[in-house]
Amino acid sequence: MRRLAQALGVEAMSLYHHVANKDDILDGMVDLVFGEIELPEADDDWVLDMLARARSMRAALTRHPWAITLMSRISPGPATLRHHDAVIGCCRRAGFSVELAAHAFSAIDSYVYGFVLQEITLPFDSGTPSDEAAAAMLAPFASGAYPHLAELAMDYVMAPGYNYGNEFDYGLALVVSGLERAARK
Repeated sequence: MRRLAQALGVEAMSLYHHVANKDDILDGMVDLVFGEIELPEADDDWVLDMLARARSMRAALTRHPWAITLMSRISPGPATLRHHDAVIGCCRRAGFSVELAAHAFSAIDSYVYGFVLQEITLPFDSGTPSDEAAAAMLAPFASGAYPHLAELAMDYVMAPGYNYGNEFDYGLALVVSGLERAARK
């Protein structure tokens, strides 16, 4: 709180006129991130809505990578609650049981959070390894001890035009198609 107050040019105690504690600040920050995420529309196709929401969430978390570990707060704000209600409502309107709506919400969000976490911790920035990163990644394969990993790296990841970010839509489509099958049961 002292550092925040210093950055704002105020006394630390003055912050407590606006927030109760650090958790209040974190809750508010997370709520702002949830406010950036596209909500499903009441009358749209649930698949398109979930795909758009997941892409929007990925974009928001990429802009705010610090938020990934904070997204599940004990005291969610109005934007967070509105977001959750809209997602559950979308699933329920699509005919999902309450249980399947919970599964869908968890599966999609877990995929998005995990993907973004992986994406932001890659040892390269643009989605494609630099020559230096590629050389470091390929060094362990010289011995032939990891033939399948070497094949994936050489024939796919190191191929011109590869971008790790493109893996997102493929995996998301797998998750959503599995939910579609579960909803038909």
